[in-house]
Amino acid sequence: LMFSMKRWIHMADSGWYSGDEHIHIRRSPRENPYILKWIEAEDIHVGALLQMGDFRNIYFGQFAFGDEGVYSEQDRVLTPGQEEPRTHQVGHTISLMSDEFVRYRDDYYYYDKVLDRIHELNGITGYAHQGESFSGYRGMTMDVLQNKVDFLEILQFCVEGGPLLTRHYYHFLDLGYKLTATAGSDFPWCGIGPRFGVDGPAWNARIGNVRFYTYLGKEFTYDLWKQEVKAGHTFVSSGPMLDFEINDHIPGDQIDLQKPATLSIKAHGYGHLEQVPLTRLEIIAHGKVIGSATPADAGQSTGHLNIQIDLPVKQGVWIAARCYAGPNQAAHTTPIYVTINGNGFQNPETCAAYLDLNKKYLDELEAELEAPHDNLENRAYWYRKGLKERITATRQVIEKLKNK
Repeated sequence: LMFSMKRWIHMADSGWYSGDEHIHIRRSPRENPYILKWIEAEDIHVGALLQMGDFRNIYFGQFAFGDEGVYSEQDRVLTPGQEEPRTHQVGHTISLMSDEFVRYRDDYYYYDKVLDRIHELNGITGYAHQGESFSGYRGMTMDVLQNKVDFLEILQFCVEGGPLLTRHYYHFLDLGYKLTATAGSDFPWCGIGPRFGVDGPAWNARIGNVRFYTYLGKEFTYDLWKQEVKAGHTFVSSGPMLDFEINDHIPGDQIDLQKPATLSIKAHGYGHLEQVPLTRLEIIAHGKVIGSATPADAGQSTGHLNIQIDLPVKQGVWIAARCYAGPNQAAHTTPIYVTINGNGFQNPETCAAYLDLNKKYLDELEAELEAPHDNLENRAYWYRKGLKERITATRQVIEKLKNK
Protein backbone atom coordinates (compact mmCIF):
# COMPACT_ATOMS: atom_id res chain seq x y z
CA LEU A 1 0.00 0.00 0.00
CA MET A 2 1.24 3.48 -0.84
CA PHE A 3 0.29 6.50 1.26
CA SER A 4 1.07 10.04 0.26
CA MET A 5 1.29 12.50 3.16
CA LYS A 6 1.13 16.27 2.89
CA ARG A 7 2.73 18.57 5.44
CA TRP A 8 0.63 21.32 6.95
CA ILE A 9 3.86 23.11 7.92
CA HIS A 10 7.58 22.45 7.43
CA MET A 11 9.61 24.13 10.16
CA ALA A 12 12.99 23.23 8.64
CA ASP A 13 12.16 25.54 5.73
CA SER A 14 12.15 28.34 8.31
CA GLY A 15 15.38 27.15 9.93
CA TRP A 16 13.86 25.26 12.89
CA TYR A 17 14.92 21.62 13.40
CA SER A 18 13.21 19.12 15.68
CA GLY A 19 14.70 17.08 18.51
CA ASP A 20 13.60 14.55 21.12
CA GLU A 21 16.05 14.61 24.05
CA HIS A 22 14.65 11.68 26.01
CA ILE A 23 14.59 8.31 24.24
CA HIS A 24 15.51 4.99 25.86
CA ILE A 25 16.64 2.35 23.36
CA ARG A 26 19.61 0.03 23.82
CA ARG A 27 21.96 0.53 20.89
CA SER A 28 24.95 -1.08 19.25
CA PRO A 29 26.45 0.12 15.94
CA ARG A 30 24.45 -2.53 14.08
CA GLU A 31 21.14 -0.94 15.13
CA ASN A 32 22.06 2.61 14.11
CA PRO A 33 20.45 2.63 10.62
CA TYR A 34 17.22 1.08 11.89
CA ILE A 35 16.79 3.43 14.85
CA LEU A 36 17.62 6.41 12.63
CA LYS A 37 14.83 5.39 10.23
CA TRP A 38 12.51 5.19 13.23
CA ILE A 39 13.18 8.77 14.31
CA GLU A 40 13.03 9.92 10.69
CA ALA A 41 9.56 8.36 10.41
CA GLU A 42 8.49 10.65 13.27
CA ASP A 43 10.22 13.61 11.54
CA ILE A 44 12.79 14.04 14.30
CA HIS A 45 16.14 15.47 13.21
CA VAL A 46 18.08 14.77 16.42
CA GLY A 47 17.21 11.88 18.71
CA ALA A 48 19.07 11.66 22.02
CA LEU A 49 19.34 8.06 23.24
CA LEU A 50 19.82 8.18 26.99
CA GLN A 51 21.78 5.59 28.92
CA MET A 52 19.82 5.40 32.18
CA GLY A 53 21.16 4.65 35.62
CA ASP A 54 20.41 4.24 39.27
CA PHE A 55 22.75 3.52 42.16
CA ARG A 56 22.55 -0.20 41.35
CA ASN A 57 23.10 -0.44 37.62
CA ILE A 58 22.85 1.14 34.17
CA TYR A 59 20.23 0.39 31.49
CA PHE A 60 19.61 1.06 27.77
CA GLY A 61 23.35 0.92 27.12
CA GLN A 62 24.99 3.09 24.48
CA PHE A 63 28.09 1.67 22.80
CA ALA A 64 30.02 4.96 22.86
CA PHE A 65 29.82 8.62 23.90
CA GLY A 66 31.12 11.81 22.34
CA ASP A 67 31.72 11.83 18.58
CA GLU A 68 32.18 8.04 18.48
CA GLY A 69 28.60 7.57 19.66
CA VAL A 70 27.06 9.90 17.05
CA TYR A 71 25.46 8.40 13.95
CA SER A 72 24.05 10.52 11.14
CA GLU A 73 22.65 10.36 7.64
CA GLN A 74 21.99 13.67 5.88
CA ASP A 75 20.02 15.84 8.34
CA ARG A 76 19.13 13.06 10.82
CA VAL A 77 21.27 12.29 13.87
CA LEU A 78 21.40 9.84 16.74
CA THR A 79 23.37 11.16 19.70
CA PRO A 80 24.11 9.53 23.07
CA GLY A 81 23.23 11.09 26.40
CA GLN A 82 22.47 10.04 29.94
CA GLU A 83 19.63 10.09 32.46
CA GLU A 84 21.99 9.69 35.40
CA PRO A 85 22.00 10.29 38.32
CA ARG A 86 18.32 9.76 39.04
CA THR A 87 16.68 9.17 42.42
CA HIS A 88 13.21 9.33 43.95
CA GLN A 89 14.27 11.94 46.51
CA VAL A 90 16.24 14.49 44.48
CA GLY A 91 14.98 14.02 40.90
CA HIS A 92 16.12 12.79 37.51
CA THR A 93 18.87 14.58 35.60
CA ILE A 94 19.59 14.53 31.87
CA SER A 95 22.93 15.33 30.26
CA LEU A 96 23.55 15.80 26.54
CA MET A 97 26.58 16.27 24.26
CA SER A 98 29.16 15.09 26.82
CA ASP A 99 32.36 13.50 25.53
CA GLU A 100 31.97 10.71 28.12
CA PHE A 101 29.39 8.97 30.27
CA VAL A 102 29.76 10.19 33.88
CA ARG A 103 28.79 8.10 36.89
CA TYR A 104 29.91 8.16 40.53
CA ARG A 105 28.22 5.18 42.11
CA ASP A 106 29.75 5.63 45.57
CA ASP A 107 28.75 9.33 45.65
CA TYR A 108 25.45 8.76 43.94
CA TYR A 109 23.37 11.53 45.56
CA TYR A 110 26.03 14.19 44.99
CA TYR A 111 24.63 15.38 41.69
CA ASP A 112 26.94 18.39 41.55
CA LYS A 113 29.95 16.15 40.93
CA VAL A 114 28.32 14.72 37.81
CA LEU A 115 26.99 18.04 36.52
CA ASP A 116 30.36 19.75 36.95
CA ARG A 117 32.15 16.92 35.14
CA ILE A 118 29.62 16.98 32.28
CA HIS A 119 30.37 20.66 31.76
CA GLU A 120 34.10 19.91 31.73
CA LEU A 121 33.36 17.36 28.99
CA ASN A 122 31.57 19.95 26.78
CA GLY A 123 28.07 18.79 27.70
CA ILE A 124 24.94 20.45 29.02
CA THR A 125 22.82 19.40 31.98
CA GLY A 126 19.16 19.57 32.94
CA TYR A 127 16.28 18.08 34.85
CA ALA A 128 13.61 15.76 33.47
CA HIS A 129 9.85 15.51 33.98
CA GLN A 130 9.24 19.30 34.40
CA GLY A 131 11.00 19.07 37.78
CA GLU A 132 7.73 17.64 39.14
CA SER A 133 8.33 13.90 39.41
CA PHE A 134 10.64 12.28 41.95
CA SER A 135 11.05 15.54 43.91
CA GLY A 136 13.05 17.08 41.10
CA TYR A 137 12.38 20.54 42.53
CA ARG A 138 14.66 19.63 45.48
CA GLY A 139 17.57 18.78 43.24
CA MET A 140 16.89 21.88 41.15
CA THR A 141 16.98 24.03 44.28
CA MET A 142 20.53 22.90 45.01
CA ASP A 143 21.76 22.72 41.42
CA VAL A 144 20.07 25.68 39.70
CA LEU A 145 20.86 28.06 42.55
CA GLN A 146 24.51 27.00 42.27
CA ASN A 147 24.57 27.55 38.47
CA LYS A 148 24.91 23.89 37.47
CA VAL A 149 21.78 23.48 35.27
CA ASP A 150 21.31 24.53 31.63
CA PHE A 151 17.82 23.30 30.71
CA LEU A 152 14.52 21.98 31.97
CA GLU A 153 12.33 19.44 30.21
CA ILE A 154 9.05 21.40 30.41
CA LEU A 155 6.94 19.33 27.99
CA GLN A 156 6.18 15.62 28.54
CA PHE A 157 3.22 13.29 29.07
CA CYS A 158 4.60 11.47 32.14
CA VAL A 159 3.20 13.90 34.70
CA GLU A 160 -0.50 14.31 35.45
CA GLY A 161 -1.84 17.60 34.14
CA GLY A 162 0.75 17.73 31.36
CA PRO A 163 2.11 17.88 28.82
CA LEU A 164 3.07 21.54 29.48
CA LEU A 165 3.90 22.23 33.13
CA THR A 166 5.76 25.43 33.96
CA ARG A 167 5.47 25.84 37.74
CA HIS A 168 9.14 25.16 38.45
CA TYR A 169 10.25 26.71 35.17
CA TYR A 170 8.77 30.11 36.00
CA HIS A 171 10.03 29.81 39.58
CA PHE A 172 13.70 29.68 38.61
CA LEU A 173 13.34 32.11 35.72
CA ASP A 174 11.85 34.64 38.14
CA LEU A 175 14.90 34.20 40.36
CA GLY A 176 17.05 35.32 37.42
CA TYR A 177 18.42 31.98 36.16
CA LYS A 178 18.49 31.17 32.45
CA LEU A 179 16.95 27.79 31.62
CA THR A 180 16.51 26.54 28.07
CA ALA A 181 13.16 24.89 27.32
CA THR A 182 13.45 21.32 26.02
CA ALA A 183 11.07 18.42 25.53
CA GLY A 184 11.45 14.66 25.44
CA SER A 185 9.08 11.74 24.95
CA ASP A 186 10.69 9.49 27.61
CA PHE A 187 9.99 6.61 25.24
CA PRO A 188 8.87 3.88 25.98
CA TRP A 189 7.14 5.14 29.13
CA CYS A 190 5.26 8.35 28.46
CA GLY A 191 2.13 8.57 26.36
CA ILE A 192 -1.52 9.52 26.56
CA GLY A 193 -3.81 6.90 28.07
CA PRO A 194 -3.71 3.96 30.50
CA ARG A 195 -0.54 2.08 31.31
CA PHE A 196 0.04 -1.66 31.26
CA GLY A 197 1.24 -1.56 34.87
CA VAL A 198 2.33 0.82 37.56
CA ASP A 199 5.86 0.89 36.18
CA GLY A 200 4.97 -0.28 32.68
CA PRO A 201 4.92 1.76 29.48
CA ALA A 202 1.98 3.83 28.30
CA TRP A 203 0.06 1.97 25.61
CA ASN A 204 0.57 4.70 23.02
CA ALA A 205 4.00 6.02 23.98
CA ARG A 206 5.71 7.30 20.85
CA ILE A 207 9.02 8.88 19.99
CA GLY A 208 8.45 12.55 19.24
CA ASN A 209 5.01 12.84 20.85
CA VAL A 210 6.57 15.96 22.33
CA ARG A 211 9.62 17.64 20.83
CA PHE A 212 11.68 20.79 20.82
CA TYR A 213 12.77 22.89 17.86
CA THR A 214 16.15 24.60 17.58
CA TYR A 215 16.86 27.49 15.23
CA LEU A 216 19.81 26.78 12.92
CA GLY A 217 19.03 28.90 9.88
CA LYS A 218 19.25 27.47 6.38
CA GLU A 219 21.66 24.57 6.92
CA PHE A 220 21.59 21.66 9.36
CA THR A 221 24.77 20.32 10.94
CA TYR A 222 25.07 18.49 14.22
CA ASP A 223 27.80 20.83 15.45
CA LEU A 224 25.59 23.84 14.74
CA TRP A 225 22.67 22.12 16.49
CA LYS A 226 24.81 21.64 19.62
CA GLN A 227 25.90 25.27 19.50
CA GLU A 228 22.37 26.62 19.13
CA VAL A 229 20.87 24.37 21.83
CA LYS A 230 23.57 25.67 24.18
CA ALA A 231 22.52 29.20 23.18
CA GLY A 232 18.91 28.41 24.13
CA HIS A 233 17.40 29.08 20.70
CA THR A 234 14.48 26.68 21.23
CA PHE A 235 10.77 26.19 21.64
CA VAL A 236 8.87 23.05 22.66
CA SER A 237 5.70 21.64 21.13
CA SER A 238 3.21 18.80 21.13
CA GLY A 239 1.32 20.34 18.21
CA PRO A 240 1.33 24.12 17.60
CA MET A 241 4.28 25.89 16.00
CA LEU A 242 5.62 29.22 17.28
CA ASP A 243 7.45 32.23 15.90
CA PHE A 244 8.52 34.74 18.56
CA GLU A 245 10.82 37.73 18.50
CA ILE A 246 11.59 40.94 20.37
CA ASN A 247 13.46 43.68 18.53
CA ASP A 248 14.61 41.04 16.02
CA HIS A 249 15.93 38.75 18.78
CA ILE A 250 14.78 35.12 19.04
CA PRO A 251 14.18 32.79 22.04
CA GLY A 252 17.29 32.35 24.18
CA ASP A 253 18.78 35.73 23.26
CA GLN A 254 19.57 38.41 25.82
CA ILE A 255 18.79 42.06 25.13
CA ASP A 256 20.97 44.39 27.18
CA LEU A 257 19.51 47.89 27.44
CA GLN A 258 21.36 50.83 28.93
CA LYS A 259 18.15 52.52 30.09
CA PRO A 260 14.36 51.97 30.08
CA ALA A 261 12.97 51.55 26.58
CA THR A 262 10.01 50.23 24.57
CA LEU A 263 10.23 46.72 23.14
CA SER A 264 8.59 45.60 19.90
CA ILE A 265 7.20 42.11 20.54
CA LYS A 266 5.82 39.79 17.86
CA ALA A 267 4.38 36.30 18.30
CA HIS A 268 2.75 33.95 15.80
CA GLY A 269 1.11 30.60 16.47
CA TYR A 270 0.50 28.16 13.61
CA GLY A 271 -1.92 25.25 13.59
CA HIS A 272 -4.17 23.12 11.40
CA LEU A 273 -7.96 23.30 11.18
CA GLU A 274 -8.47 19.58 11.89
CA GLN A 275 -5.26 18.25 13.41
CA VAL A 276 -3.99 21.22 15.46
CA PRO A 277 -6.85 23.74 15.88
CA LEU A 278 -5.41 26.69 17.80
CA THR A 279 -7.30 27.97 20.85
CA ARG A 280 -5.04 30.64 22.38
CA LEU A 281 -1.72 32.40 21.87
CA GLU A 282 -0.14 34.28 24.78
CA ILE A 283 2.87 36.44 25.54
CA ILE A 284 4.19 35.94 29.07
CA ALA A 285 6.36 38.38 31.04
CA HIS A 286 7.54 37.31 34.50
CA GLY A 287 4.88 34.60 34.44
CA LYS A 288 1.97 36.94 33.68
CA VAL A 289 -0.02 37.20 30.45
CA ILE A 290 0.61 40.58 28.83
CA GLY A 291 -0.94 39.79 25.44
CA SER A 292 -3.30 37.15 24.06
CA ALA A 293 -5.23 36.18 20.95
CA THR A 294 -7.95 33.62 20.24
CA PRO A 295 -9.67 32.51 17.01
CA ALA A 296 -12.73 34.55 18.04
CA ASP A 297 -10.76 37.79 17.79
CA ALA A 298 -10.87 39.87 14.61
CA GLY A 299 -8.33 38.76 12.02
CA GLN A 300 -7.46 35.54 13.88
CA SER A 301 -8.17 31.89 13.04
CA THR A 302 -7.62 28.33 14.28
CA GLY A 303 -4.78 28.05 11.76
CA HIS A 304 -2.96 31.28 12.62
CA LEU A 305 -2.92 33.51 15.68
CA ASN A 306 -0.71 36.56 16.00
CA ILE A 307 0.10 39.24 18.55
CA GLN A 308 2.09 42.44 18.10
CA ILE A 309 2.58 44.76 21.05
CA ASP A 310 4.91 47.53 22.15
CA LEU A 311 5.96 47.07 25.77
CA PRO A 312 7.65 49.82 27.80
CA VAL A 313 10.14 48.26 30.27
CA LYS A 314 11.70 49.96 33.27
CA GLN A 315 13.38 46.90 34.79
CA GLY A 316 14.82 43.60 33.63
CA VAL A 317 12.32 40.93 32.60
CA TRP A 318 12.08 37.54 30.91
CA ILE A 319 9.47 37.29 28.15
CA ALA A 320 8.20 34.17 26.36
CA ALA A 321 5.36 32.98 24.12
CA ARG A 322 3.09 30.00 24.62
CA CYS A 323 0.27 28.53 22.55
CA TYR A 324 -2.54 26.03 23.06
CA ALA A 325 -4.49 23.98 20.52
CA GLY A 326 -6.52 20.75 20.64
CA PRO A 327 -6.45 18.29 23.56
CA ASN A 328 -2.89 17.76 24.86
CA GLN A 329 -1.46 20.20 22.32
CA ALA A 330 0.70 23.05 23.59
CA ALA A 331 3.90 24.94 22.80
CA HIS A 332 6.23 27.26 24.72
CA THR A 333 9.40 29.16 23.85
CA THR A 334 12.56 29.63 25.81
CA PRO A 335 12.36 33.23 27.06
CA ILE A 336 14.10 36.24 25.63
CA TYR A 337 15.94 37.83 28.54
CA VAL A 338 15.93 41.62 28.90
CA THR A 339 18.30 43.46 31.23
CA ILE A 340 18.66 47.17 31.96
CA ASN A 341 22.02 48.58 32.94
CA GLY A 342 23.28 45.08 33.75
CA ASN A 343 20.83 44.46 36.61
CA GLY A 344 19.52 41.04 35.53
CA PHE A 345 16.00 39.90 34.68
CA GLN A 346 14.74 38.55 38.02
CA ASN A 347 11.21 39.36 39.23
CA PRO A 348 11.35 41.49 42.42
CA GLU A 349 7.66 40.81 43.10
CA THR A 350 8.10 37.04 43.47
CA CYS A 351 11.75 36.51 44.45
CA ALA A 352 11.19 36.51 48.22
CA ALA A 353 8.31 34.03 48.06
CA TYR A 354 10.19 31.72 45.69
CA LEU A 355 13.29 31.76 47.90
CA ASP A 356 11.12 30.86 50.89
CA LEU A 357 9.75 27.99 48.81
CA ASN A 358 13.31 26.86 48.07
CA LYS A 359 14.02 26.81 51.80
CA LYS A 360 10.92 24.67 52.28
CA TYR A 361 12.20 22.20 49.67
CA LEU A 362 15.51 22.00 51.53
CA ASP A 363 13.61 21.44 54.79
CA GLU A 364 11.81 18.49 53.16
CA LEU A 365 15.09 16.91 52.12
CA GLU A 366 16.71 17.51 55.52
CA ALA A 367 13.80 15.78 57.25
CA GLU A 368 14.35 12.69 55.08
CA LEU A 369 18.05 12.70 55.93
CA GLU A 370 17.13 12.05 59.57
CA ALA A 371 14.92 9.04 58.79
CA PRO A 372 16.93 5.84 58.18
CA HIS A 373 15.08 3.01 56.47
CA ASP A 374 15.66 0.07 54.15
CA ASN A 375 13.77 1.33 51.08
CA LEU A 376 16.25 0.87 48.24
CA GLU A 377 14.65 3.69 46.23
CA ASN A 378 15.16 6.26 49.00
CA ARG A 379 18.77 6.18 50.10
CA ALA A 380 19.45 9.87 50.75
CA TYR A 381 19.97 9.04 54.44
CA TRP A 382 23.16 7.18 53.55
CA TYR A 383 24.56 10.33 51.91
CA ARG A 384 23.42 12.74 54.60
CA LYS A 385 26.85 14.21 55.41
CA GLY A 386 27.52 15.43 51.87
CA LEU A 387 23.90 16.43 51.26
CA LYS A 388 23.85 18.50 54.45
CA GLU A 389 26.94 20.33 53.22
CA ARG A 390 25.19 21.05 49.91
CA ILE A 391 22.04 22.19 51.71
CA THR A 392 24.09 24.57 53.88
CA ALA A 393 25.82 26.01 50.80
CA THR A 394 22.45 26.46 49.07
CA ARG A 395 20.99 28.26 52.10
CA GLN A 396 23.91 30.68 51.88
CA VAL A 397 23.06 31.38 48.23
CA ILE A 398 19.42 31.98 49.20
CA GLU A 399 20.44 34.53 51.82
CA LYS A 400 22.66 36.36 49.34
CA LEU A 401 19.81 36.52 46.83
CA LYS A 402 17.43 37.80 49.50
CA ASN A 403 19.84 40.59 50.39
CA LYS A 404 20.38 41.77 46.80
